[in-house]
Amino acid sequence: MLYQYIACGESGDIVKGKISATSEDSITEMLSYAGYRLINLRPYVPFLSLGKLAAQIFPVKQTEIIMLYRQLALLLESGINIVTALGLLQEQISNRTLKKVVYDIINDIRNGDQLSTAMSRHPNIFSSMSCRTLSIGEQTGGLETMLRQMADYMEKEIITRKGIKGAMMYPMIAAGVTVVVVGILMFFVLPAFANLYGSLGAELPALTRIMIDFSVFLRSYVLHIFLVIFIAIGLGIIYLRTADGKYKFDALMLRIPQLGRVKHLNELARCCRSISLLFSAGLPLTEIMPLVIQGCNNRVMAQALYNVQMDMLKGEGLSKPMAKNSIFLPMMVQMVKVGEETGSLDTSLLAVAQSYESEAEDKTKSLINMIQPVMTLVIAGIVGLIALSMVSAMYSIYGQAEF
Repeated sequence: MLYQYIACGESGDIVKGKISATSEDSITEMLSYAGYRLINLRPYVPFLSLGKLAAQIFPVKQTEIIMLYRQLALLLESGINIVTALGLLQEQISNRTLKKVVYDIINDIRNGDQLSTAMSRHPNIFSSMSCRTLSIGEQTGGLETMLRQMADYMEKEIITRKGIKGAMMYPMIAAGVTVVVVGILMFFVLPAFANLYGSLGAELPALTRIMIDFSVFLRSYVLHIFLVIFIAIGLGIIYLRTADGKYKFDALMLRIPQLGRVKHLNELARCCRSISLLFSAGLPLTEIMPLVIQGCNNRVMAQALYNVQMDMLKGEGLSKPMAKNSIFLPMMVQMVKVGEETGSLDTSLLAVAQSYESEAEDKTKSLINMIQPVMTLVIAGIVGLIALSMVSAMYSIYGQAEF
């Protein structure tokens, strides 16, 4: 495998280069023997990498990783060695990117690496938490169990994301339909009626005049409006790419009525399940917290966990620092305290995760059931208002003609 390195010589000179080796340890030994101290080392990826291009064209889905974990656990339990098991799985994999990754993992294992070490060389596919958990399984002889636990953990994450996407899908579709319908009415239907009303020379009701004036405004400045919207969206995207923008967006997501509660519960459940999984694997909390923080999707939650980690390193435990921040709900803090006192932190946190996941699922269903009639009423109100303005004008003209 080709690596890119930065090293420091005995005289303080800095050298950079590429070197081919079977492992990172062998590179360290070679450079040390040559009188250089390694500063930075990473796999070399060319700018126009076929592997990188293939990963973008054929991305690896989490469901494929889950299937890989489950099948590998089954084969290992059957007594098949890990190289043979991975070879059998590679033949069945249809995704080109994952097939190539498994091929590289097999070669790394044949060169003396463990499965977790070989997987860690592909961070875009295998998370650091997965690699660390599997490493514990390799050390304790329970690799099959850890593979299944990681598969269960990833399945829970997929279910959670699907629930949130399901809650947001209907309002997005309804909003799109509303924009299209209103656009047709404003750009085509209302102007036709406005010409008709103008030719009759009748005095129109206030609502009709407002709608016609609004239609004229939209048709006259449609390009300007789209330009302003485009610039606003662009500036918003640029701001959201900054650290402050990302943090404030994540904070906003937790404050949105109804949806924010679901997001909050899911983040807490994910945190509890992660700590429970790693703690049951045998990792100490000092190693667990950085992994959980690294895998956290919400930056507000990550910052809160970082503060807990800092207080924990001062000897305050886990529950006491959590109690200082309202983002950690009382039941979670209480169960963590019980887990610390009884030595069953993994069991306590797993119970909290299951409780929060159940509550989040119920609230997601309620949210979907509430959104559908609300959006229907909004669409009906907008379309009805436009229709009312046209109908009222007709009655007004009819009344004036009779008079």
